[in-house]
Amino acid sequence: MKFILFICFLFIPQTIFGQNTRVINHESTLFELENPNGKIDFLVIDPAPKSKKPLFLFCQGSLPLPLYFNYKKEGLSLFGGGLTNFNYQEIIKSYHLVVISMPETPVIVDESQLNDSYWYYGDSKDKNIPSMAYQKADYLDNYVDRAVAVLDYLSGKPWVDNSQLVVFGHSQGGHVASKLAYRYKKISKLGLSGTNIFGRVDQDIRQAKRDVQKGKISWQQASQKIEQTYAFYKDANDPEKLKNNPNLRSWKSFSQPAIDDLLGFNKPIYLVFGTEDIVSELNDLVPLYFIRNHKNNLTIKRYYNQEHNYFEVQNDGRPDYDKPHWNDVMKDFLTWTLGSKQTENSN
Repeated sequence: MKFILFICFLFIPQTIFGQNTRVINHESTLFELENPNGKIDFLVIDPAPKSKKPLFLFCQGSLPLPLYFNYKKEGLSLFGGGLTNFNYQEIIKSYHLVVISMPETPVIVDESQLNDSYWYYGDSKDKNIPSMAYQKADYLDNYVDRAVAVLDYLSGKPWVDNSQLVVFGHSQGGHVASKLAYRYKKISKLGLSGTNIFGRVDQDIRQAKRDVQKGKISWQQASQKIEQTYAFYKDANDPEKLKNNPNLRSWKSFSQPAIDDLLGFNKPIYLVFGTEDIVSELNDLVPLYFIRNHKNNLTIKRYYNQEHNYFEVQNDGRPDYDKPHWNDVMKDFLTWTLGSKQTENSN
């Protein structure tokens, strides 16, 4: 059973107090790190990592999705933050592929503990609202600090080639990757996919205006939605309301523009997105900032007529799930990381 799912800082040095490992499903090694801020679980997609290779850190998108689904009939199935949406085995030929679990989310979750969108709701009384523990941990600084701890730990392994370090983030993971690249100087190449470089909250405003243009709602209705977005974002920036609603902290942190982080990263950057993805709609403006700052380390890759998760879009605007292109995206990015010349995609 396979599902297509992507919904996808302050640098504080951390000391690892403990570490345990075990092999899962004969295909990956689970590392469990204990550090001052709690346990961090992550996978290296190799049951016995020995060959010396560089690291490739995949930063997944949002929501408490487990790394493994445990189905009643099929048994364990790797999801890995979306790794199974493309041929990740090609990455493994050149890199040690690493993916970190979502905070306060078990690595393996039984089918009965998943909601209809296949994410873990824990002890929440509402299956469509994440647990309070997850909400409190779901903010940008925390993801970056956890990634730093993992990379610091792995850098000391004899099977890790520290001459290179590739980081790739999709959707929300792109914000994690951007901030991580700015703070963690060992990163050599950065890939961002389906990420709104200018934040998160503006998407709702742009969606309201697009719905007017498509005749779905009136300007009066759009204006009301836009004002509601302003009010919500005002709450997310109110210290008192943040104390009572931890979910707002995520919106505040992930609505920070990433453009300054990218401009402060002086190594190769690969920005990829579907042209029909409203999340990434503003990313065609990013090169203007690089030109203004006399920087030439940015590569743009567009996938025409494709949405957030690289499905082709039908005439009615809905994704065509029979026409996926995640394999193309990752194949092109992998080629880029290995030094081959890239050209603009013209799907």
